[in-house]
Amino acid sequence: MTDSKPLALVTGVGPGTGASVVRRFAEGGYRVAMLARDADRLAALAKEIPDTIALPCDVSDADALKQAIDSVGAPKVVVHNAVGGAFGTFSQIDAEVLQRNFEINTMTLFHLARLTAPAMIAAGEGALIVTGNTSAQRGRAAFAGFAPTKAAQRILAESLARDLGPKGVHVAYLIIDAVIDVPWQRERLPDAPDDFFISPASIAGEVFHLAHQPRDAWSFLAEVRPFHEPW
Repeated sequence: MTDSKPLALVTGVGPGTGASVVRRFAEGGYRVAMLARDADRLAALAKEIPDTIALPCDVSDADALKQAIDSVGAPKVVVHNAVGGAFGTFSQIDAEVLQRNFEINTMTLFHLARLTAPAMIAAGEGALIVTGNTSAQRGRAAFAGFAPTKAAQRILAESLARDLGPKGVHVAYLIIDAVIDVPWQRERLPDAPDDFFISPASIAGEVFHLAHQPRDAWSFLAEVRPFHEPW
C-alpha cells in the first residue's frame, strides 16, 4: 500500500453501493478505508481490491468511529453510505428503531464531520459526500421509521455545506431515486427488466464525480435515476 496516495473513507461498505464506491476510489488513485460491521466481508474486499484498509466498526458508536478514523489518519474524501432503514407506519415502528436509524443516518454524519472536517479545512481541500434517497424529500406513510432520519440527514448535510464550502471543503448530498441492483432486490422483483435498476457502479461513478467537481462548479443536491423512472 502506498501511503503517498490520498485517503478516502467510506462507511456502509456492503456488497452493493459501498463496495462499488470503494472500487471506484481505489481505481481513481486512493487508499480506501472501509467501515462496516461485517469483518469477514471487509477482509475479503481488502484481499480483492488493492490499497484498501478493513476497519470493522459500528459507525453509530461514536467512540469506535473515532478510533477507526484515528487509526488511518485524515481522509481527503469521506463518503457516508451507511444506512439504517425500516418499513412501517408510525403505529407499527418501535421508537427504538427510529432512534437507531437516526443514530446511523444523521448522528454518524455529525460525528464524521466533527472528526474529519478540521483536517480538510487546514488542508484547504476535501469532500464529504452523503448517499441519500427520495425519503430525504418526502415522508410516505410506510416510511415513518426511516424518512424522518434521512430528511434530518439531508438538512444536516446542507448546514455542513454552507459552513464548510467557504472553507474549501465540498459537501454534497446524492439522492438515489431508484432500486439498486443487488441480489436481494432481484429476488424481490424477479420480473423487472435490467434497466429498471440502477447499478452500484453507476452510483459510485457519480459519487466520485461529485468528490472531484471543480471548485467553481460545486453541486450540493444531486440526483440519479434510471431514464424511465417517473418523478
